Amino acid sequence: MEPILSGLSMLADLSTIGAIVFGVLIGVLVGALPGLSSPMAIALLIPFTISMQPAAAIAMLAALYCAGTFGGSITAILINAPGAPPAAATALDGYPMAKRGEAGRALGIAAFSSVTGGVIGLLILLLAAPTLARIAINFTSAEYFALAVFALSMLASVSGKSSIRNLIAGAIGVLLSTIGLHLTTGVERFTFGINELQEGLNFVPILIGLFAIGEMLSQARIGDIAYERIRANVIRLPSVEDLRRIKNTILRSSGIGTFIGILPAEGATVAAIMGYNEARRWSARKDDFGTGVPEGIAGPESANNAATGGAMVPTLALGIPGSTSTALILGAMIMHGLKPGPYLLQNQPEFLYAIFGAMIIANLAFLAIGLAGAKLFSQVTLIPRTFLWPSVFILAVVGSYAAASSFFDVWVMLIAGIAGYFLLRLGFAPAPLIMGLILGSIIEENFSKAMIIHDNSILSMLERPVVLLFFVLTAISLASPIYSALKARRHEKRLLAVGGDE
Repeated sequence: MEPILSGLSMLADLSTIGAIVFGVLIGVLVGALPGLSSPMAIALLIPFTISMQPAAAIAMLAALYCAGTFGGSITAILINAPGAPPAAATALDGYPMAKRGEAGRALGIAAFSSVTGGVIGLLILLLAAPTLARIAINFTSAEYFALAVFALSMLASVSGKSSIRNLIAGAIGVLLSTIGLHLTTGVERFTFGINELQEGLNFVPILIGLFAIGEMLSQARIGDIAYERIRANVIRLPSVEDLRRIKNTILRSSGIGTFIGILPAEGATVAAIMGYNEARRWSARKDDFGTGVPEGIAGPESANNAATGGAMVPTLALGIPGSTSTALILGAMIMHGLKPGPYLLQNQPEFLYAIFGAMIIANLAFLAIGLAGAKLFSQVTLIPRTFLWPSVFILAVVGSYAAASSFFDVWVMLIAGIAGYFLLRLGFAPAPLIMGLILGSIIEENFSKAMIIHDNSILSMLERPVVLLFFVLTAISLASPIYSALKARRHEKRLLAVGGDE
């Protein structure tokens, strides 16, 4: 009981509550604006949290994460322009419902489903994280190495259309993580005589460059887009009849979203797609999906917000990010001197309850803010890019310099931004690279320790059941995209054969 009270006391300060509400406002705003994203906003805000207390800083970023996932549904429903990737599934039924004159109903269902899914995911976080941490407390370096390799293999499906490109981007991130002095041997690597590189690349400017500057350069190639806007006259919560229709969908999708969130490197986008597909699969009116049915909104919205709580489970309990946004939050925790993992939850369990409380407050806050200000937030698409992106650039430069008061980091940010632009042009997503950058140091550190403990014998490591299990899961993870591609090709050939017979 004492850790719970200590955790909640961290949130009792008015400045902390203010930080959470600010995170919610920024999250909904960024989520509603096509082109911007929650990871980008988190990356830009991390440097400005240096002077904040760790609990307040992480609470604000976690609140932004929750609200940003919901914010994209506002523009998805009102203007058929998902502000965030997870909201793309919401637009399939949300926009047709809005076109029928039921925009307020659609927004109410989205908000209620998001909050319910988010709370369910957080309750599972509260139960699962301490249990997982108690199991992980017995992990040695070998288990952590195998776990990190498994997480790296999951990058094949984290984002983008090409599994190979995702794995290549992850490998580039791992390579970047090796820059600097090797902690075990003291060997200097890839520094090229530059003193600033001896301690490795600073995490923050790379984040800002890849997510903010890379996206800014990509958006610069696109002209302003005119969207068809639908007025939401009365925004209301779901009726009793709506609740009766969507209750099973919300529960099912919340479970799916939480499970997907817990998997390393998966995230809200995958959860939203699966939530929508399963809502349609279990529906007695499958053919009505896409015409504006409540289940088509409740499925993806409850799944994507449940994934936010689920993604925090491996982040806090194992120190392994569950999504792109939690990877950035993980970096912020490290910057504030915290070391996520079982020892954090064992020695400072109040921190878990503080994050849980902050995300609960965030869910309730974006329910109120989203319903009251949906019409206002839908107008953010009117902001000209000529004003928006220069502001983002200024924040990127200031944030990169503020992280360590170094102009070298500004150059790193600019180089990362240019690299991020060309990676996007070539079909590489920035998320796998960031995940590889974080996981790379975990893999290298634990591999070095494991080799010392096991007398440089990988076979000796494989004698440990948990290590062998993670390596088997890694093999399955790497093989699944190949299997899916072969299965799709066989199905295509079968259809062509049937067409030829006719």
